[in-house]
Amino acid sequence: MVAEGALLEHAEVFGNCYGSPKAPVLAALDNGEDVLFDIDWQGGQQVRNSLRSEDVVSIFVLPPSIAELERRLNSRGQDSAETIAARMTRSRDEISHWAEYDYVLVNEDIDKAEAEIRAIVTAERLKRIRRPGLTDRVRRLNTEFEERL
Repeated sequence: MVAEGALLEHAEVFGNCYGSPKAPVLAALDNGEDVLFDIDWQGGQQVRNSLRSEDVVSIFVLPPSIAELERRLNSRGQDSAETIAARMTRSRDEISHWAEYDYVLVNEDIDKAEAEIRAIVTAERLKRIRRPGLTDRVRRLNTEFEERL
C-alpha cells in the first residue's frame, strides 16, 4: 500500500509498521464525518501535509511527567522491559514536536483529557469555514431584513 500511495500516513515504530488507508479516510471526510487518529509525530506530519490539510486539526497529548509516562507504560503489561526502555528513549524526540500541533493537552486525568478533546472537536466543527450552508443562512436573514423595509 505504501508503494501504491494508498496510505494517508505510515511509519515504522519499534519494528512494527503502521499506516492509515487513504480511501476510507477521504470518503469519511467527504461525508462530513470526523476521523480521529492516534499516531506518532511522523504520521501527524504526513497527515498535516496531506491533500486535505485544511481538514486537519492536530492535538498533541503530553504526559504529566516522565516518571508518570514510564509508570503508565509499565502498568499496561503489554511490552517487555526492553520495549519500554526504547519507548522512553524515543519519547524525548516525540515530545520535542509538541509545538507543531494546533492544540497541546496534558493528560493528567483521562476523563479531563477526553473532555478537552471533545471541546476541541466541538469548537473546530463550529468554525465558520466548516459550516456548509452558513453563508446561505446569512443571506436569507439579510433578505428578511430587506423585506421588512
